[in-house]
Amino acid sequence: MALRDAVLATLLEGDASGYDLAKAFDRSVASFWMATPQQVYRELDRMVDEGLIDCRVVQQDRRPNKRVFSLTEAGHDALRAFTAEPARTSAMRDDLMVKVQAVDDGDIEAVRGWVAQRLALAEEKVASWERLRVRILRGRDEDEFFDTAERVGPYLTLTRGIAYERENIAWAQLAIRVLERRRRLRDTSADDAAPAFGGTREHQR
Repeated sequence: MALRDAVLATLLEGDASGYDLAKAFDRSVASFWMATPQQVYRELDRMVDEGLIDCRVVQQDRRPNKRVFSLTEAGHDALRAFTAEPARTSAMRDDLMVKVQAVDDGDIEAVRGWVAQRLALAEEKVASWERLRVRILRGRDEDEFFDTAERVGPYLTLTRGIAYERENIAWAQLAIRVLERRRRLRDTSADDAAPAFGGTREHQR
């Protein structure tokens, strides 16, 4: 998948300015496709040149004019073609996982801190996405939503993101418990091996 496809999918939500699109992009597809606002803006310009989206300038009082983007028929065609292509399996590249892999010969306390940061981030994402899920459902249960909603794709990807981050939370909590236990065991072993105050082990015999 290219960034272009993710932007096209986000524009299915409706016309949007570059700023609004970057915010919507962060809410809707950030769980499975990361991009900075600058990357999104550059991609929008390329997509206009390719005829995949239209751009119109909206006059604003007391604020700079803004560009609003919308899907063209060519953009819809590109999305249909993309959904028909085989999905590629993604490969995980996670710096934290390498640190955890090497923790037995590394700095346990530092790695524990990085895992704790990952835990906090995952909890923040789940809380934010759960609020979004409530807004999408608007008081409906899932069965009613699936039967009556105009689009179900954004909800399905949202629930996938929530499930992924919940698994991250469970893993991080386990990792923190294990690392704390290993650190205590290491400290206890170090204390047992240290000579008593005032002399060496040889002197105490």
